[in-house]
Amino acid sequence: MKFIIGIGGVTNGGKTTLTNRLLKTLPNCCVVHQDDFFKKPDQIEVGDDGFRQWDVINAIDMEAMVSTVKGWQENPVKFALSHGVSMSPESTSEEGIHILIVEGFLIYNYKPLIDVYDKCFYISIPYEECKKRRSTRTYTLPDPPGLFDGHVWPMYLRHRKEMEDNCERIAYLDGMTSKDDIYNKVYESFQNGVLNNL
Repeated sequence: MKFIIGIGGVTNGGKTTLTNRLLKTLPNCCVVHQDDFFKKPDQIEVGDDGFRQWDVINAIDMEAMVSTVKGWQENPVKFALSHGVSMSPESTSEEGIHILIVEGFLIYNYKPLIDVYDKCFYISIPYEECKKRRSTRTYTLPDPPGLFDGHVWPMYLRHRKEMEDNCERIAYLDGMTSKDDIYNKVYESFQNGVLNNL
């Protein structure tokens, strides 16, 4: 059995924290991080707002990301082994359960990916908290002054509306609740989803 979980959300909302916890507890679990598919900085356009357009779908090599997800779908055992994921003995064949987490901020904004998810989650936090968390993060390329208000948050609002119009199966999670509460909701939903697919 193959099961794909989407973990989407606003920047600095807790997607990676949740994903890492799920990776430790779910059996035969692999992850595809959307951030791993960002194009090189010189390929990122500068928009009318004066900022490099990192927070748009064109900044990500989505075809490569879809290809990676398809690689897992075709052979989750080979994918897991090639990515250093330890497998339970019963799952080294196609028997047993194989789980893929697709994590990122625009994972519900690309039509070829929308239909692959068995469960869709989206973590949101309010503007002030998001801005505060973002200001404490260290990025390889530091945020220029004004980026959050001039680009990041407006793009988030635009893409969230687009996502809501494209994908109706999303379970929304309040990123202001405890990490344990968020994890428990996702884990319980995953367990129910697996039982329903047996």
